[in-house]
Amino acid sequence: MALTDLDRKFDAEMAAVTGPGGRVILERDDQGRVIVANFPATLPMFFKTFCMLNAEVEAIIAGDERLTFAQLDAFSDRLARGLIARGVGKGDRVGIAMRNCPAWILSYMAAIKAGAIATLLNGWWQSEELEHALQLTEPKLILADTPRAKRISATCSTCIVETIAIEAHCEEAFADLLGAGSDGIELPEVSPEDDATILFTSGSTGEAKGAVSTHRAVTTGVYAYATSLMVLRGILESEGRPPLNPLKTLVVVPLFHVTGEVPVMLNSFVIARGMVLVPKWDATEALRLIEKEKITYFVGVPTMSLELMNHPDRGNYDLSTLTDIAAGGAPRPAAHVDRLRRSFPAAQPALGYGLTETNAVGCGNFWDNYAAKPASTGRAQVPFVELVILGEDETHLGRNQRGEIAMRSAANIKEYWKNSDATAAAFTADGFLKTGDVGYVDEDGYLFIVDRKKDIIIRGGENISAAEVEAALYGCEGIAEAAVFGAPDDRLGEIPVAILHRREGSSLSEEELRKFLDGRLAAFKVPGRIVFSDEPLPRLGTGKIDRVALKQRYAG
Repeated sequence: MALTDLDRKFDAEMAAVTGPGGRVILERDDQGRVIVANFPATLPMFFKTFCMLNAEVEAIIAGDERLTFAQLDAFSDRLARGLIARGVGKGDRVGIAMRNCPAWILSYMAAIKAGAIATLLNGWWQSEELEHALQLTEPKLILADTPRAKRISATCSTCIVETIAIEAHCEEAFADLLGAGSDGIELPEVSPEDDATILFTSGSTGEAKGAVSTHRAVTTGVYAYATSLMVLRGILESEGRPPLNPLKTLVVVPLFHVTGEVPVMLNSFVIARGMVLVPKWDATEALRLIEKEKITYFVGVPTMSLELMNHPDRGNYDLSTLTDIAAGGAPRPAAHVDRLRRSFPAAQPALGYGLTETNAVGCGNFWDNYAAKPASTGRAQVPFVELVILGEDETHLGRNQRGEIAMRSAANIKEYWKNSDATAAAFTADGFLKTGDVGYVDEDGYLFIVDRKKDIIIRGGENISAAEVEAALYGCEGIAEAAVFGAPDDRLGEIPVAILHRREGSSLSEEELRKFLDGRLAAFKVPGRIVFSDEPLPRLGTGKIDRVALKQRYAG
């Protein structure tokens, strides 16, 4: 194996950080998975510890709202007592449905401190998607911004749930809840194996599944990222290049996504990194905030960094504080990597690979290694992650052999909420989570993803189930046959394409079909391209629609 100079430095520094006398003490759990022994294993203690250690650091910047870590901790304690006073008990689900804002983070912290399971609702969902998630998880209470509160209220004919609309600054927004609580209310004790979060993930069967993580899983996911950053900082310091500015990240990925929740938000508590919140993506506003707030770290889906590179006014802003530009949620075209280095010479590129089911933990490719192998997602995040390639009968394959990618770590989810069959199907007998992605590991230990087993389309970082889109299309009376698949797109990575055959006698137009889908599917799931076929769609010998043939014909 020919490790790069950076690989050798990383491995040596990791050994120092996690070895005898290092800052991170490791041990193994009862399943043999690596965990951190000297950091908090539950999220309430996590918040207490790191808010105390980083008390005076500005944690959140959102317009004219600025809160330190100490203020976040004190405010969320009060809010947690208000939730308990309103009847929220340990193990209850508390839904959060908001754009990125301080109230989102405070709601998450408060729900966790109240012993509830923070249930992160996709802010882009429409009525049918919301109703499914609420029927599945039956939240005790939902904290939502006004637009989403109205949508939930109009949606739920079969699932009546109290929804509190949150708007304006935090003290005003949470006035009723804060008034309900009192200092005499005790916050519950939670254990590392208690359920902490439910995030939703699209599966090949269509309807979103609720991925349940314990406190141990979430905190392990955070520590995997934090430990890697400690190692990278150690490398910079050893080379006489320590960071020159306080750490700040521009939060443009949705907080309800695992990337926004774990490596961005929660990791910021550990490394004392300020979070500049952006309610919706706007490249011009991003450039302005990078200069104004002296942003050091940017992570988003690849389309976002592409828009920054292409922005006609990029040269008018001082972007010199930006030292790292990462991507996650979708593959970054290899051609973008060299261009990114040229566009932002002070910043180093990186790419991460993880799943909702792994709490974003998996592989990472960064700096010169990423430039050398831009098509790879990098090496596994050791010592926390074991990565294997599965062959027939779940055998472990060797280097350069293609199969399904699987990962084992203490950051993996516990189960899918109320879906034992999906849970059983997701794991191998020896505890590896099957990702549904097909790839291989080269002789240097770098993972390359070449295909997907599951029928999922990744559009700008959003997972789309082809089956779910097809089901919505079949709901239109004019459609006799439908096939949906992902086609390459330079800006978004992939877009959903629908090939349709109308019912006999139907003259359904694309405009009419799009109007039908409006409100039934979130906008990002609506096919980017719709093709009507005059002939019935081709079928295999099994009678199933031949999607491979359709994709070969129409995906270009």
